[in-house]
Amino acid sequence: MDLPVVVLDAGRLPDGTTETPFEFQLPSEGLHESYHGVYINVEYKINVDCERGVMKKALHRSIEFIVEVPENAKHETEPERFEITPESLENVRSNTLDQIPKFKISGRLFHKLCPINLPFTGEVTIEASQAPVKSVELQLVRVETVKHPDSGNTAREATEIQNIQIGDGDVCRNLVIPLYMIFPRLFTCPTMLTELFKVEFEVNLIVVFADGYMVTENFPIVLYRGR
Repeated sequence: MDLPVVVLDAGRLPDGTTETPFEFQLPSEGLHESYHGVYINVEYKINVDCERGVMKKALHRSIEFIVEVPENAKHETEPERFEITPESLENVRSNTLDQIPKFKISGRLFHKLCPINLPFTGEVTIEASQAPVKSVELQLVRVETVKHPDSGNTAREATEIQNIQIGDGDVCRNLVIPLYMIFPRLFTCPTMLTELFKVEFEVNLIVVFADGYMVTENFPIVLYRGR
């Protein structure tokens, strides 16, 4: 997108400071929100050029401005409940289950369709654990996928945005621990699914035990900006 605007016609400016107001209208459709990722960036900038004639160097300045694209609210029927036990873990061989300390973790996510301007919320409870708990953490992950326009090959990369500790030490059993996380500006955006690239988001609930064993439960989420 390139929108040239002439702010001042050619001529001589008076001495002192001259302030010239300007404005321009962005397209009402087809814009993506501002986003700063690892492999994908969506940026909108105002470039100002001042040509000063012969024998004088032109002046140039560039500044970024933020674009937000609101959507209609997306409603969910009810919070999603979850339960984590050694038997529910993926990528674990059945013959190694006896080596994993017994535990039971339950909770619920209040939203998986998440307004980006509101916090991510939920709750988790350590109902039982043979091994002492060292830490309970909430991790926000972005998943960027880029498709080559000619070959059609895709590259997919997941990177951490932030990690918040919500429980420290061997937390009390059957204690409801609230989940509360603010989505950071610029490093998150509404979920984008286009023909050539995708920006998606996930939340990981991580429980670290004192013996070094770690359990991670993954929850894909959809972000949108409500009106």
